Amino acid sequence: MSDAILVLNAGSSSIKFSVFLERGDALDLLLGGQIESLHTEPRFKARDAAGTVIGERQWAAGEPFGHDGGLAYLVEFLREQLCEHRLIAVGHRVVHGGLDYAVPVRLTAEIVGHLEQFIPLAPLHQPHNLKPIKLLLANRPELPQVACFDTAFHRQQPEVAQAFALPPEITDRGVRRYGFHGLSYDYIAAVLPEYDPRAAAGRTVVLHLGNGASLCAIHNGKSMASTMGFTAVDGLPMGTRSGNLDPGVVLYLMDELKMDARAIEKLLYQQSGLLGVSGTSSDMRTLLASDEPRAKFAVELFVYRIGRELGSLAAALGGLDALVFTAGIGEHAAPIRERVCRAAAWLGVEIDPAANATDGPRISTADSRTSVWVIPTNEELMIARQTRHLLNPVS
Repeated sequence: MSDAILVLNAGSSSIKFSVFLERGDALDLLLGGQIESLHTEPRFKARDAAGTVIGERQWAAGEPFGHDGGLAYLVEFLREQLCEHRLIAVGHRVVHGGLDYAVPVRLTAEIVGHLEQFIPLAPLHQPHNLKPIKLLLANRPELPQVACFDTAFHRQQPEVAQAFALPPEITDRGVRRYGFHGLSYDYIAAVLPEYDPRAAAGRTVVLHLGNGASLCAIHNGKSMASTMGFTAVDGLPMGTRSGNLDPGVVLYLMDELKMDARAIEKLLYQQSGLLGVSGTSSDMRTLLASDEPRAKFAVELFVYRIGRELGSLAAALGGLDALVFTAGIGEHAAPIRERVCRAAAWLGVEIDPAANATDGPRISTADSRTSVWVIPTNEELMIARQTRHLLNPVS
């Protein structure tokens, strides 16, 4: 019998899960999957470590069961799958930890109550991250649960990188740059020495490009600056999020279009980004395949903004030794990587088209002054590692 750690990543309409087994010092993936469309037509699929489907089910449109039903179904499925193993803990991705949580924490009802105050800062993520935690606290109070925060990796940034130019009475209330996707960046920083020791000890910009997208400047494994700030709507344009926006635009929306806070929130989080610009889709695959002018412009804007932010982060680092592409678009969209790298030629980037077409891992030429890599992220494994370390610090 092996000890098992369950990792949960709950979104607004899905619960992603992975189970890792302790094998000495290692954590080996046993299975993973997700329940999606929880509020419309729920679908469940699970695969083992080899990718073989080991569980699959779909419910009718009239049977939405939300997070409560999804978690209940998942618990029963895992009880059967883990009959030969012992579940020792559950690790959760929690997007926002604020100023108080810079390291993983064992969860209690009191801490969950504290984390709820950050819901306005991450409305697409935080309430859903906390939902299964509260359900398990109520139904399995003896089972240790650990929160691992997307903001934690960036709390080590220099103070000047975290500050807005606002009066101290506002800054002291926690209005500052937090940065997100920290679990992904932490993982890349941990494995980068295996790919490029020089980059790992030097100056690297990691491009986490997915439906949510950001860049992070890392020096010797530590976060120095990030494109995301107070909330996860800042920085790059994303699938449905606007990214960086002149605050005056918000005032205009309020004064001239008479939009209230909730309408503006919906616009910036759900109706903008690639979807808003293209008018058709938030999916980069769809946009790259489209001949529609607005779709092409959405892609062009995405690449342009990456180039501008990349220059900013290279300046924050005082130079650049490597780029790392990761997450869904970063790992699989070769045309986006090519365009970004072509635009970054001034930073010493020289892309190898053949290597880029096969997703790397190294996609820069041997002569490129700045190396370029494609490294798959693994936030679930990072959560499992952090959970085990918190409960057993010697591991």
